[in-house]
Amino acid sequence: MNTTASKEHIRIIGVPMDLGADRRGVDMGPSAIRMADLQKRLVQLGYEVIDRGDVPVPIPEVLSMTHPRAKYLPEVTQANQRLADHVEAIFDEGAIPLVLGGDQSISVGTIAGAASFYRQRGQNVGVIWFDAHADMNTPETTPSGNIHGMPYAASLGMGPRELTHLKGFAPKLDPHVCALIGVRSIDDLERENVRSSGLRVFTMRDIDERGIRAVMEEAIAVATRGTAGLLVSLDMDFIDPTYAPGVGTPVVGGATYREAHLAMEMIADSHRLIAMEVVEVNPILDMRNQTGALAVELILSAFGQRIL
Repeated sequence: MNTTASKEHIRIIGVPMDLGADRRGVDMGPSAIRMADLQKRLVQLGYEVIDRGDVPVPIPEVLSMTHPRAKYLPEVTQANQRLADHVEAIFDEGAIPLVLGGDQSISVGTIAGAASFYRQRGQNVGVIWFDAHADMNTPETTPSGNIHGMPYAASLGMGPRELTHLKGFAPKLDPHVCALIGVRSIDDLERENVRSSGLRVFTMRDIDERGIRAVMEEAIAVATRGTAGLLVSLDMDFIDPTYAPGVGTPVVGGATYREAHLAMEMIADSHRLIAMEVVEVNPILDMRNQTGALAVELILSAFGQRIL
């Protein structure tokens, strides 16, 4: 296969986080993705890659839950602070952060690190968020108290101050340069947060009616409008469970294998990718690491792998 990738630097950082969700096993996601030859295959694309290991995250068995409307909030905050520091340091090195989750509560740290780095340079970060869920809950709207349903809201300044003001400022993102793609499951009270946020939202109906190419063209235009570049947050439940069964909260009717690849290939074509995170791979629910392997394939497409 040929690639358009240049000799750029990628730094991998794992976050074995499962405090943000009720279903166990997603903390093994970084290992599952690594096991599918992630680093080796990125090197084959022409990148210089260093794996920085994992951010330490405690396990729930040794913790007491003190925030039922935002479960394990102190511990989730601490892990995200560490992640944000790592991400900002990777940008300082002139490299691209590639963050492996873990549940999606880690997006708070990924985005905080990126936003902090570019804020010091007077720039905004655009975001394209691929997900079956909106992740726009707050403690007031959540039906579960799980923080993995809150990170997009927190990055936009809604929710617990511990999360919204990570790195000392809020909001991290301007909603007018942010997109949400593939959403098909939104909680009742969360829906108003989505509607009032200013995000550009593309539901699965939009993909059905317009096709993934048209949706991606608009989303990339939104996320790169006057920004330093775009950060991709890929929840593997964006993809239909037929192709990605090993996720914590699967929702039928998601993107197909080829729709997901085309979306990532168009990210690469934009030449504006500045950071990427892949979350919610749960090996306990997977079949022979099918979802971990697909995650690697999609990462490769986002970083420039081509069929010809």
